[in-house]
Amino acid sequence: MKYLILVGDGMGDYPLDELNGQTPLEAAATSAMDALCTKGEFFLTNTIPKGFAPGSDVANLSLMGYDPARYYTGRAPLEAASMGIALSPEETAYRCNLVTLDASRTERTVMVDFTAGHISSGEAEELINALEKGCGSDMFHFYAGVSYRHLLTLKGELPDLLTVPPHDHIEKDVSSFLADYRKHPPWEKLLRESAAVLADHPVNTRRKAAGKLPANAIWPWGEGKMPQLPTFLERFGLCGSMISAVDLLKGIGVNAGLNVINVPGATGFIDTNYLGKAQAALQALETEDFVFVHLEAPDEAGHQGSIANKIQAIEDFDQKIVQFIVDELHRREETFRVVVTMDHFTPISLRTHTIDPVPTLLYDSRAEKTGPAVSFSEKSAAEQADIEHLDNGYQLINKLLQQPCN
Repeated sequence: MKYLILVGDGMGDYPLDELNGQTPLEAAATSAMDALCTKGEFFLTNTIPKGFAPGSDVANLSLMGYDPARYYTGRAPLEAASMGIALSPEETAYRCNLVTLDASRTERTVMVDFTAGHISSGEAEELINALEKGCGSDMFHFYAGVSYRHLLTLKGELPDLLTVPPHDHIEKDVSSFLADYRKHPPWEKLLRESAAVLADHPVNTRRKAAGKLPANAIWPWGEGKMPQLPTFLERFGLCGSMISAVDLLKGIGVNAGLNVINVPGATGFIDTNYLGKAQAALQALETEDFVFVHLEAPDEAGHQGSIANKIQAIEDFDQKIVQFIVDELHRREETFRVVVTMDHFTPISLRTHTIDPVPTLLYDSRAEKTGPAVSFSEKSAAEQADIEHLDNGYQLINKLLQQPCN
């Protein structure tokens, strides 16, 4: 038996006037997911426990079967694990976005773009290396990641300050958050000196000349200490792999003891290597029992507020991941159980995450059902007469594996 979890990050949404009252999921052509809904189980899953913010960290930790109330220590330490950074007990990791800020308005600083125009990994690495050279110290160190997603470590006493995800404040005034950092002299110095390094860097000079947004500031957030997770093998007796473009998911995989597969051309956006991810999953299942495949593109489109990109990302996920993998497993005559879901909603109208329960399908190749056609959408999930509502997302893995909740 093979087990799969396929996640379209942030696919869920709300009805949009631009789509005549449909959501992007309803407007998209999703024949593969629709067919599996009809042949399998279709239900809602709460991926965000009460008291937690609706982040991809908490939600995907839940989908991997780990109760965030027991195991979550912050987003950044998970990303540190992916990047091979061993945190000492005295160190705290922060996710460090390269962002574009506009401070030209009196007494206001606006978050123009939390991705610095989806800066390329090559450009970003140059900037992060410059920041480490110019601002690194016994207290702070910078580590380059993918695109706008990087890591900052702090050694020493953790300051009492409020950090927030920059994607929650797109085109909003972030002056109050910056003021909170600046109350602490080491942070004030770091923000001031890092801005100076970025302002005159050749990467940003070239970007501005090409009409692109500059990465003119850093934004630390998602701090935490390294978590201690029991491995997937210890918990479920299965070996498996994690496939994702982003360090957060790779870090969850590392901490869970999974084989983390780095797919060439995996970008975390709509230009990602879908075929490479699907083929990597199928190859892993030749020798392993479980694979978790994560696609970031729908979430990025939601943060952008791009309806067209979100629909494209959903359709690509449906055909190039779900359809491709399921068809090949059938061709191999494998027996398998697959969950297709999302970690959270990222509504176009809000451009950030919400806590809504997410549509989830579970298909078993041994037990295909027959019934009326069902579409994989938010409305369809809510309207199912025999709808099951899974209150705890971390129990979804038990349902997939047909094991008692633990």
